[in-house]
Amino acid sequence: MSDTTLWAELLAYGTGIGLSPIHIAVLLLLLLGPQPIKRGGWFVAGWVVTTLLAATLLVTVGHTLVLDMSHGSHHRTGLDLLAGGALIAVGGRELIKSATEGGEPPSWTKGIDRFVAMPLPLLLLLGSVGELVSPDDLVLFAKSAGVVLSAQLPTWQEAVGLIAFTVGASLFLLAPLIAVIIGRDKVIPLLEKGKTVLFTRGELVVGGLSLGLGIYLGWQGVSGLTLT
Repeated sequence: MSDTTLWAELLAYGTGIGLSPIHIAVLLLLLLGPQPIKRGGWFVAGWVVTTLLAATLLVTVGHTLVLDMSHGSHHRTGLDLLAGGALIAVGGRELIKSATEGGEPPSWTKGIDRFVAMPLPLLLLLGSVGELVSPDDLVLFAKSAGVVLSAQLPTWQEAVGLIAFTVGASLFLLAPLIAVIIGRDKVIPLLEKGKTVLFTRGELVVGGLSLGLGIYLGWQGVSGLTLT
């Protein structure tokens, strides 16, 4: 695998993880509420730490189990097919919900204000758990670890790759936080608009991205079968 392909795949999988409508919506509400930089900053920090630790753990376990993640291997092909199928199912479900609910806010928006009002430690804990128990996030974490393992990089390059992946997976949260730090008053209208769009079109965006990644991974899995 070339360096360009490695970084492109890590960016794609990180983007899929980072496009979490619930976490983005929570952050936007935190940034629009009291103590925006403190509460929003801790929330983003929790996301970054959770992402980095999860990816590092999977790579470490992969080394321990001596998994062969080269294209066409049984482990790689099985993971591609499993991940592709899971993401296609998630993407199809979200697109169907978006089409049938007629622009109504997704079900997860109900009670989100109470979630945001929770004490900060509990909010951070639930945010981390929510990231790790999401089925599509889990397969993307596994695929990202597989990409790093298949490249057979030196330890320091693996560390750089995991950090880059974490940054890529955090861009959708880092961008609004940085904007608020620079000038909150100027970006409040954009935050409000972003929240509105997310509440009405979040399922469509997530569904389209999941379906696209699922088709790509499914194609990789099928092409891997021809090499075995």
